[in-house]
Amino acid sequence: MAEKAKQAEVEATDAPTVEAPVVSEAKANPEKFLKDFNWHNYQEGIDEVDDKQLKEFEKLVAANFVDTLDDEVVEGTVVHISDRDAIIDINAKSEGVISLNEFRYNPGLKVGDKVEVLIDVREDATGQLVLSHRKARVIQAWDRVNKAHETGEIVNGFVKCRTKGGMIVDVFGIEAFLPGSQIDVKPIRDYDQYVNKTMEFKVVKINHEFKNVVVSHKALIEADIEEQKKEIIGQLEKGQVLEGIVKNITSYGVFIDLGGVDGLVHITDLSWSRINHPNEIVELDQKLNVVILDFDENKSRIQLGLKQLSKHPWEALADTVKVGDKVKGKVVVIADYGAFIEVADGVEGLIHVSEMSWSTHLRSAQDFVSVGDVVEAQILTLDREDRKMSLGIKQLSADPWTDITGKYPLGSKHTGIVRNFTNFGVFVELEEGIEGLIYISDLSWTKKIKHPSEFCAVGDKLDVVVLELDVEGRKLSLGHKQTTSNPWDKYETEFALETVHKAAISEIVDKGATIEFNEDIVAFVPSRHLEKEDGSKLKKGEEAEFKIIEFNKEFKRVVASHTAIFKAEEVANVKAAVKKAATAAAEAKPTLGDANDALQALKDKMDGKPAKATKAKAKPKAKAKPKAKAEPKAEKE
Repeated sequence: MAEKAKQAEVEATDAPTVEAPVVSEAKANPEKFLKDFNWHNYQEGIDEVDDKQLKEFEKLVAANFVDTLDDEVVEGTVVHISDRDAIIDINAKSEGVISLNEFRYNPGLKVGDKVEVLIDVREDATGQLVLSHRKARVIQAWDRVNKAHETGEIVNGFVKCRTKGGMIVDVFGIEAFLPGSQIDVKPIRDYDQYVNKTMEFKVVKINHEFKNVVVSHKALIEADIEEQKKEIIGQLEKGQVLEGIVKNITSYGVFIDLGGVDGLVHITDLSWSRINHPNEIVELDQKLNVVILDFDENKSRIQLGLKQLSKHPWEALADTVKVGDKVKGKVVVIADYGAFIEVADGVEGLIHVSEMSWSTHLRSAQDFVSVGDVVEAQILTLDREDRKMSLGIKQLSADPWTDITGKYPLGSKHTGIVRNFTNFGVFVELEEGIEGLIYISDLSWTKKIKHPSEFCAVGDKLDVVVLELDVEGRKLSLGHKQTTSNPWDKYETEFALETVHKAAISEIVDKGATIEFNEDIVAFVPSRHLEKEDGSKLKKGEEAEFKIIEFNKEFKRVVASHTAIFKAEEVANVKAAVKKAATAAAEAKPTLGDANDALQALKDKMDGKPAKATKAKAKPKAKAKPKAKAEPKAEKE
């Protein structure tokens, strides 16, 4: 525009002077003058303008025409609408054109409407001024959004669609993001209910670098709620009953919205009956009446109750219920010491494990019942004041000990199940409520058992014999080994003293060794009895003959000796030699000295002394003592 003005100024210098009335008309009606001014004649030099008139003309242009070089949003008027475009007058050198696509949001656009535009192209190929309504709206929208963010102004937005984590909202033509957490103060599970709705929002964040806008509807609600909250908190009192809405459900309780103030109903305050999870009682968005149980000094933590609005079940328990009555109930809790049975809503009784069976050997309650089982029991005690009740199951069946002597007389044989071990024996159950003890010494005739678990396992079946019966003490003594004959009666003969048996050394132990004659008989061989005839000792695995030198049936003790085998042969040989010598002496009528020499030689041999030394000593002795002295002695004998 400035270039054209200069050009007009140059042309005006050579042009003839314009008459004064023209200038007067421009002063009188500048808008008409500018509208009727012939730009073509001016540019071709047909109409001449003097300097004074040109300066006045430039003032009028600056005052009335839009500078198309500025990126500024201006207001224009629709002067014509075609099938594709709208012609807009913005008080520029020429009208501008805008595609009708930019007015799709405004299908009722008509001639004479005022619209906001931005000059997109000063002149196209045809010299037409190209405008943009969309860009003008965007620039203006950003100005409005920034202003709303700075001032906290509430804006209207149109929820266009859902997106990941929230919603897309149209605010002044700008797509803003509405996070799911900023839709409402309570959790939203269905976002679709907000689509295609116009709502009020607050601009909470703008990222100018990435042109992102974040809006919140929750911020508006919180502002209102904060006022309500102050009012509600100021009126709170213990025992006050309020209506609320279930806002959230957790494993430990339920959060109730009291109208801007949240309170917690603990799981134990939801129902008089035991429950596993709060969702058994309530559901989300449910309206409930609750009572205020307690709150802190700032009233920021409010404890609520639901079950307190109804009468305590123990108070509603019929007066006709008494000790001895039979009741049915569901097992709600199991502990090691017993099970809790709900006989009525909120009324529970305890069945101690000792009242579940007539057995004196206590087991876990889980061996008898499971959670959810419906059982029948008898009321043993009832304390309405302390709200306690004890129950029993075993009382519904006869005590098996009443006719114990008839079913389990002394000496009778039965089969039982191993239930438990002690260090001194095994508890065997003959039937429910009847258990007996097998002492460790009555488990086996032959095995040496240190602990019952070496002999059997829990759950095994064992044949037993009743050994003792104490009806008053409810004690039963059983034996397992008595169900078979005692093999030691047979072994007493088979392994009698002086009997010889062949076996191998099993183990070398302290002070000796052990040998196994059979699966029951394990004999001990002392170290000095391991010596062989050649002076060496038997080793592990070496086989030899052994003589029984001790047999004790009561203590199951057997002692054997290998050395006694050849020692016995020597004694036998000595005895035979003595007998032979005596016979020979009788035939030859020897002197007493000769007989003594022969006996001394045999004795020395048995003692292991050298034979030659004995003979050498014997000869001088014989010479020193005359036979005459020996004869009287022999005669005397």
